[in-house]
Amino acid sequence: MKDYTGADGDTVKLLKECDSGIKMGISSIEDVVDDVKNSAFRAMLYNCKDQHEKLKNEIVGLLDEHNDDGKDPNPMAKSMSWMKTNMKMAVDRSDNTVADLITDGCNMGIKSLSRYLNQYKNADTKSRDITKRLVTIEDRLVSDIRQFL
Repeated sequence: MKDYTGADGDTVKLLKECDSGIKMGISSIEDVVDDVKNSAFRAMLYNCKDQHEKLKNEIVGLLDEHNDDGKDPNPMAKSMSWMKTNMKMAVDRSDNTVADLITDGCNMGIKSLSRYLNQYKNADTKSRDITKRLVTIEDRLVSDIRQFL
């Protein structure tokens, strides 16, 4: 593991957390989108996934500039998310359930990203901007899918 210190360190650490969060978000959407019955809801999820993928490309480019490979989601968190999704969907495969799961995931992501913004105060403007854009995307999705709860 590389030892990052100072502003450069905060920048890379923040970008890595965004990378991990985006991967988790994309995976979560992919896990449920095929079960969504409402076409408008499905379109919202695909749109959000596209936005995540565009941000991911930006993050990969910035991490490349710092000679870093990024970060995969925590395997335990990913497993727990997968289990929760599959258990809830086994009981009720409705759009309400999908909206509930996605809302929970987005809220966790917003909370984590906000914490990382505060933790890595010395991160550069680009990485802070990407993090804020990711929070905005997640927050907008939560707001947009409330109608399906």
